[in-house]
Amino acid sequence: MKSKKRETLTSIIIFFVIIAIIATAIVLGLIFLQEFLKEEDTVAEDFKYNATNQETKAQEEIETPEIVENPINEINSTEVKNVDYSNVNVDKFFYNQLNDYSKTIYKAFESNKENMKTGTYKIELGTSFSSLLSQSNGQDLLGDYYQSAIEAYTYDNPDVFYLSPNKMFLNMETTTQGKKVTYNVYINSGSEANYLVDGYNSKQDIDNAMSQIEQVKNEILSRRTGNTYNDIKLVHDYLVDNVEYDSSISKPNIYDIYGALVRKESVCEGYARSFKYLMDELNIPCTLVIGTATNSQGQTENHAWNYVQINNNWYAVDTTWDDPIIIGNGTVSESIKYRYFLKGSSEINKDHFPSGKFTENGMEFSYPNLSSNNYE
Repeated sequence: MKSKKRETLTSIIIFFVIIAIIATAIVLGLIFLQEFLKEEDTVAEDFKYNATNQETKAQEEIETPEIVENPINEINSTEVKNVDYSNVNVDKFFYNQLNDYSKTIYKAFESNKENMKTGTYKIELGTSFSSLLSQSNGQDLLGDYYQSAIEAYTYDNPDVFYLSPNKMFLNMETTTQGKKVTYNVYINSGSEANYLVDGYNSKQDIDNAMSQIEQVKNEILSRRTGNTYNDIKLVHDYLVDNVEYDSSISKPNIYDIYGALVRKESVCEGYARSFKYLMDELNIPCTLVIGTATNSQGQTENHAWNYVQINNNWYAVDTTWDDPIIIGNGTVSESIKYRYFLKGSSEINKDHFPSGKFTENGMEFSYPNLSSNNYE
C-alpha cells in the first residue's frame, strides 16, 4: 500500500515538474518572441548635399554626404509615412534623364514647390526607398540619386533661385521590427535655420522677390509676337540691353534670375537662367548649358549659356558674350550683339565646350543635338 502511495506521489511530482518545465518553456518562448518582434531604436541619418558654384570652380565636387547618427528611443508607427508622388506629372529636359529613384525625389520637390518657400518645410519621401536602402551600398546610391535629382531640378527650374541645396539635408530613419526593416526618408534644413539662399528668411521674402521678377517678366512678354524667332530675339535683346555683367563676383543674386531681371546685374549663369526662365514662360523649348569657353584673349573659363529650339532644330544662344563689357561710352555693334545668337555646332563649338557633369562626382547629363549650321 505504501509502495502504491509512493508511486502515486512520485507520479504527481513528475507531473507537476513536467508542467513547470512546459510553463517555463512557454514563458521563455513568449519573452523571446516579444523581444524578436519588438521595435528597435530608430536611427536618423543625415546626408548633407553641398552644391558649390559652377562659375567659380569648374566641375565642382559635391561633398560626400556626412552621416550623423541620432538614436531615437521610441518611434510611433504612424510617423512612418507612405508618400506617393506618382500622380505628379513632369516633362522637363533634365528630369527625363533621371532614373526612377531620382525622379521620385524631383517630383517631391515639384509637388512641394510652394511649401519650400518657407525654407523649413519638411519634404516627405516616405518608405519609397526601402528596397534600395536594404542593399549594402544603398545609402551611397541614395546620396547619388539625391544629388542628381536636385541638380536636375535646379537646372530645369530657374524660378527656384531661392533654394540653397547645401542647406538641405536628406534624412533616413531606420526602424527594425524583427527581421523587417523600414526606411523613412525626408528632407529638411537639418541644423540650419532654413534652406533658403542667404538674404531670404521667409515665404514672404520669396513672394516679394517673385512679385518683382514677374513684374519685369510681364513687361517683357507684353511685347511678344507669337513668332518664335522674334520672341527669342526679344528676350535676347532685353538681356543684352538691360543687364550689366558683374565683374566683382561678390554681389548677391548675381547667379540667378533676381539678380539679372530685378537688380540688372549678373554673371553668365544669371544671364542663362533668365533666358531659360523667359523661354519657359513663352513655351519655347530651352535648356541651360554648363561648361567652359575660350574668350578672345585665349583664356578658358567656366561658363553658362543656352540651347533653344526653333523649327524643330536646336541652336546655341550666349547672351553674356553678346553683351561684352564696354569701356567708356561705347555701344555694342550689331555684329557683336548677335555673334552668339542662334548658332549651330560648327560655329559655337569652336570656343564653347559643354559639360554634362555639373559636379565632378555627379551624373553626366546630355544636351540636345545642335543643328550643324547657324539659324537663317
